[in-house]
Amino acid sequence: MPTLPIPMFAALLLAFLGLRAWARGETPRPLLLLIAAGAVQAAVGAGRLHYGIEALGWVQPVLALALAPLAWLAFVSATRRPLEAADLWHLAGPGFGLFCLFLAREALDPAIMLSFLAYGAAVLLVLRDLGEMAHARLGAGERPLRLWRWLGWALVASGLSDGVMMAVAVMGHRDWLGWLVTLFSTASLLALGALMLAEEAATVAEPEEAPVATEGDAALVTAMERLMNERRLWLDPDLTLARIARRLGVPAKALSVAVNRVKGENISRVVNGWRVAHAGDLLKEGASVTEAMLASGFATKSNFNREFLRVTGKAPREWMRGDG
Repeated sequence: MPTLPIPMFAALLLAFLGLRAWARGETPRPLLLLIAAGAVQAAVGAGRLHYGIEALGWVQPVLALALAPLAWLAFVSATRRPLEAADLWHLAGPGFGLFCLFLAREALDPAIMLSFLAYGAAVLLVLRDLGEMAHARLGAGERPLRLWRWLGWALVASGLSDGVMMAVAVMGHRDWLGWLVTLFSTASLLALGALMLAEEAATVAEPEEAPVATEGDAALVTAMERLMNERRLWLDPDLTLARIARRLGVPAKALSVAVNRVKGENISRVVNGWRVAHAGDLLKEGASVTEAMLASGFATKSNFNREFLRVTGKAPREWMRGDG
């Protein structure tokens, strides 16, 4: 009976998730390229290890040297800024891989390991200083940050696994390599799938600034409050920091910093405060908890319950019994 190798399953899953994201038209191109490269890498691995297609042998290391740089470019474009021409030097990895294949094969495996370790560490270091998510749904909370951190650790783990496989080869256990490659590479590639399953992954986070408010900060926050109250923007579950900033004609970072300085909390919490107040009014009018949640701009019940408890000090049902 025909069976489907795990790497081929991973390839098909990544291909499906990538096509779904492409059809929606909202996923950044670098992230789509990363998923496409991951799908091809998984398919190539399956072809070599399970179907004996050795002609694909040169593709695997070259693609391996492209994955970590593509992950970094996807991360930068989603969390920091649009990509520039100067960023393309990161894609020199595949060319170096071809060079190693023909002229310095002994450098290939260490290069792949160092590539994953370096880019994974870079992602984690940048994430350590991130605060506000400019393009994330304001109801998403910390989930986008956790997803990108998951990718960073997946890159580091992939680099460490390459080190383990080199050690196994040196010790003479080459017969283990096929299973180790299947295990480690599939786990890393499925981490990309986890990233694609969440729309919040294509987000940006802004660095927090010192909480010293200026007159300009106060004026900007006042303008934001006026806009929010007039347009009731918090009712939109897809509302983001970037969209509010565009309405005000200011950079997302400037708005994020101003809100943090004036309010002493991030814009996600400020917006959720409006949502909780609106939900409370609906609950007083007899709406159910689910109806109030959906009508107030919250996308998930867990986030609604958490934010309601934070703002009011009570869970929604407990608050209803006491009527606020």
